[in-house]
Amino acid sequence: MTTDTYFPRISGVASSIESFCAGLMCLGHKVDILLPTYDGQEGSGMDRHNGRDAAQLWRLPARQIPLYPEERFMRLRALRAMRHALERAAYDIIHIQTPFIAHYYGVHLARRWRVPAVLSYHTYFEAYADYYYPKIPGALRRGMVRRVSRQQCNGVHGVVVPSRAMAEILWGYGVNPPVRVIPTGVQPHHFAEGNGTEFRRRHAIAPQRPTLLYAGRIAPEKNISMLFNMLPHILRQMPDVLLMLAGDGPARPMLETLAQTRDLTDAVRFLGYLDRKEALKDAYAAADLFVFPSQTETQGMVLIEALAAGLPVVGVPALGSADLLGLGKGTRSVRNDPMDMAHQCLTLLRDHGLRAQLAAEARQMAATWSEDQMAQKLSAFYAEVVDQAAAVPLLNAGVARQK
Repeated sequence: MTTDTYFPRISGVASSIESFCAGLMCLGHKVDILLPTYDGQEGSGMDRHNGRDAAQLWRLPARQIPLYPEERFMRLRALRAMRHALERAAYDIIHIQTPFIAHYYGVHLARRWRVPAVLSYHTYFEAYADYYYPKIPGALRRGMVRRVSRQQCNGVHGVVVPSRAMAEILWGYGVNPPVRVIPTGVQPHHFAEGNGTEFRRRHAIAPQRPTLLYAGRIAPEKNISMLFNMLPHILRQMPDVLLMLAGDGPARPMLETLAQTRDLTDAVRFLGYLDRKEALKDAYAAADLFVFPSQTETQGMVLIEALAAGLPVVGVPALGSADLLGLGKGTRSVRNDPMDMAHQCLTLLRDHGLRAQLAAEARQMAATWSEDQMAQKLSAFYAEVVDQAAAVPLLNAGVARQK
């Protein structure tokens, strides 16, 4: 696997890679990851997933990206120097996880070694561009994203997407290689083991205080301001309600200011990044509801994690989130409207019996999205791609393929 991002940089992409690596290793596969080095790390090592060796890490020297200090780009000289060492491993397939340096180097290696390549399309870049590049005219902005996405997807043997909505979008772009919907799975038992009582004690939250939780990147595209517009409506009828925000990102300073200007500081708690293996599962267990307003998710892994923890979800069923929210099991869907979300939250916070019913449904739903099942689907897709690759050279992989 090649990627421009991985732990300690916390992201959905890193979590997806870790989950699939662990599942593939359990099936008997050997997985290596080529990735950038972050500050203070050594050049290579073994990743640990719940105490298991998940993958050999090939960490390469990297540089920070201007305007995006959390991100890294692997240095081209280091990539060239690593090529001969990688050749000795005799890989069967290359799985490209991100569309930057890791994509183009992954394609280069696949062509050089004459092995198939697949890519995962994790992020709906067209929507992200609206938030981060608003000065570029909309039609030009969307056209650029679609053109690059189409070129990258048509240059590999197969594409993995986490939701049906993303598959439809890529087909609309003119993507020809096989596209498979394979969401990232979770270990349901892990998130069912959280200690909510201890989490509340540690963060000085009263045992009976009604608590909402958002987990994810604190960024403009996540639509978190909608939660701040919703909160005053809940506070009028439930004055002690608390909104917890787990995560960090570029929108946090703006939201902290918004909380102050709207006199919401006592009702909002910024938790920062929480470790997924311990603190985050405790946060799920401590909350009464999980609230998720994002409309740009290709999947929304935190939704599955919350369901696995038995935490009912109230969210906007947009894009990839609709695959879960649309089923109505353990969840309640709302419009992108603060009043609608406030009404649903108040209804559930007041009805303990209904919350218990949704919690049971949530755990049953999460069991169908297990890490093992999703790894089996990915392994089967790998086998299909390897079998077909001999007939279609990589240079023409995007031509004459059926969806």
